[in-house]
Amino acid sequence: MSEYGQIDILVNNAAEQYYSTNIQDITEARLERVFRTNIFSYFFMAREALKHMKEGSCIINTTSLAAYAGNPELLDYSSTKGAIVAFTRSLALQLTEKGIRVNGVAPGPVWTPLQPASMPAEK
Repeated sequence: MSEYGQIDILVNNAAEQYYSTNIQDITEARLERVFRTNIFSYFFMAREALKHMKEGSCIINTTSLAAYAGNPELLDYSSTKGAIVAFTRSLALQLTEKGIRVNGVAPGPVWTPLQPASMPAEK
């Protein structure tokens, strides 16, 4: 902040996912971890960044097609992505008068090096 004085763009792109075909396999600790990573982080990053944003600034939140279609193997992940959609829409409405845009992007499946660690060995 000392060098630039403001934030023009915030991109929230944190995510964590674990495969599970049964809701009984999702522990409270795992559910909390996925929500903390996937949606709480977006909330707290936006809240802090907004202190340094001015008219014309933008927040971009990464959600997923799973927010709209669901995914039987990614119940907790899909739930957080739906929460991101609601958060994005609500924050956009809240910031309209300040001239700060809030948008979401919902890519389809994208392979990343972290995915194998979240999958069962047979996948």
